[in-house]
Amino acid sequence: MKISKRAQDVPASATIAVTSRAQELKAQGVDVIGFGAGAPDFDTPDYIKDAAVEALKAGKTKYTAAAGIVELRTAIAAKLKNENGLEYTPDQVIVNIGGKHSVYEAMQAVLDPGDEVILPTPFWVTYPEAIKLACAAPKIIQTDKNTGYKITPSQLKEAITEKTAMLLINSPNNPGGFTYTPQELKAIAKVLEGTEVYVLSDEIYEKLIYGDTKFVSFASLSEDAYNRTLTLNGFSKAFSMTGWRLGYTAGPLEVIKAMGRLQSHMTSNPVTFGQYAAIAALGEPADEAIENMRIEFERRGKYMAQRLNRIQGIVCTEPTGAFYCFPDVSSHYGRNINGVKINGSMDFAKALLEQANVALVPGLPFGCDNNVRLSFACSLEQITKGLDRLQEWLSQ
Repeated sequence: MKISKRAQDVPASATIAVTSRAQELKAQGVDVIGFGAGAPDFDTPDYIKDAAVEALKAGKTKYTAAAGIVELRTAIAAKLKNENGLEYTPDQVIVNIGGKHSVYEAMQAVLDPGDEVILPTPFWVTYPEAIKLACAAPKIIQTDKNTGYKITPSQLKEAITEKTAMLLINSPNNPGGFTYTPQELKAIAKVLEGTEVYVLSDEIYEKLIYGDTKFVSFASLSEDAYNRTLTLNGFSKAFSMTGWRLGYTAGPLEVIKAMGRLQSHMTSNPVTFGQYAAIAALGEPADEAIENMRIEFERRGKYMAQRLNRIQGIVCTEPTGAFYCFPDVSSHYGRNINGVKINGSMDFAKALLEQANVALVPGLPFGCDNNVRLSFACSLEQITKGLDRLQEWLSQ
């Protein structure tokens, strides 16, 4: 049977591939410690689940407007105003079927063949594929630990050409676990003034920040930034609602309308009763539920980074956001461990899983082959056990 070139060119998600192999080993009875998860290990709060049940019982099971019910879009607009300092009308908000759908649909709405999207490393593995599916080209800008893995204003200025259509910013960052400061974002916004470059600001991890980190929405930096920014967010991370598949995008009215037209043909509306649960998620109990999870993630992230830095040859910056550590393990490249030559992050991750039963994600698909990603969305007991195995494996 014929498979389209488009489909052939899309690789499987590296994070999903690691998780699948770890699950396969677990099914065989192997005790695998999984650091690959991109999902909170907390349950969805009861008040959100109760709202979904109530909506089901009330018959909220029919089609809605493709962009989402106006009550939810109004609640999201209120959230963006109160928490992010952003003035959007409900018509400037669209509810998508998860954050991936938000990314894909936003790019389909504004990118044309031949356009370029500036994509700093490290980047979420879905970004370059969504760019290419929009027939545009990712222009990858390499960052490193010297700049905290963040793009600098000078790098951005040098990268902009007449083909540049978009800059993609993800802060707090997956996989890096770092966060751009307000000053760093202002400097980036200044470079973009006078250009026609959109900004796609993926803020899905905004609630999960640690220490004295200050989160700021890119669109709130200035009138110019507001007019060029598509703000992407959702319910998966902050509310532990990954399986509910609810993301949203806010931005210039003409872009949101275009996304709505696309969505009306792609998927129609997000799940109806899930939208009513999302309204509840933005209600009063949210602060306590989020804060309890955030505190635990901060504790785990600090512990994981400290432990990683005590392992010879590993360098890890303490995460300021999200739930990932992204250590540099490249000093171990070139080694032969139990008969396996470690030439990069793919070899490192594969050998660690097969030999020590620890699953993490190689950095290569994120654009940083010197690094690997470890999620601390698992218990402190599991983290301790997994890092013990990692240390023992590397000491052989």
